Amino acid sequence: MPPLIGITTASFTSPTTGWEYNRAYVACIQAIEEAGGLPILVPVSVDETTLRGIYDRLDGILLPGGGDVRPDWYGEQCHPLTGNIDDPRDRLEIQLARWSAADDRPVFGICRGHQVLNVAYGGTLVQDIPSEVGTSVIHTIPDRTPRNTLMHEVRIDPESRLAEILGSTVVKVNSIHHQSVDKPAPNTRITAFAPDEVVEALELPDKKFILSVQWHPEDLYRHDDAMKRLFRAFVSAANGHSA
Repeated sequence: MPPLIGITTASFTSPTTGWEYNRAYVACIQAIEEAGGLPILVPVSVDETTLRGIYDRLDGILLPGGGDVRPDWYGEQCHPLTGNIDDPRDRLEIQLARWSAADDRPVFGICRGHQVLNVAYGGTLVQDIPSEVGTSVIHTIPDRTPRNTLMHEVRIDPESRLAEILGSTVVKVNSIHHQSVDKPAPNTRITAFAPDEVVEALELPDKKFILSVQWHPEDLYRHDDAMKRLFRAFVSAANGHSA
């Protein structure tokens, strides 16, 4: 039986009706499906008891991209440019990340998910790269630009699991974020950097598969075999958990 992969959703309130929804990015669902997993959406509008019941049935968890994490979680004041905060999602994803680390259940974090993992395990974030880092590297694609537009290179630790999976120590990636990892969480290993030293990936080396990247491989995998291998490696680790 293929592994069951939980993909966390985001809160959404219709601006016209006020009706509330939980929603997910289709490319993440399709990437898991094409890698051999069974994607299932995890609603953020549930209590902890229900969440635990869902979690116990999952073989792996994908934490996808989205808005900013509330800085209260890492003990800082809110930057003026920190926004699009989804409190129910913050609580749910941080809880899932902590349960998964305790149980050695595979987790793959993408963009926001990369930042969530660092916060969940005790790290902090740069709340706005342009104003706090002052880099010339562009980390957010311009409006109306395709999400698979390659923006900059990433250099990868040759001894990392990420390099082993991708088969390279340098890749070119898309980029859709204004926040990033600042202080790494204890026991994490930073495994990739952008040219301006913005953290692009991390791993928990003592776990089966807890790994995250700052870019969006779900927008690249159809035409990039290395990104396809990344999803397959995650699903394979989750399949091992199921077995």
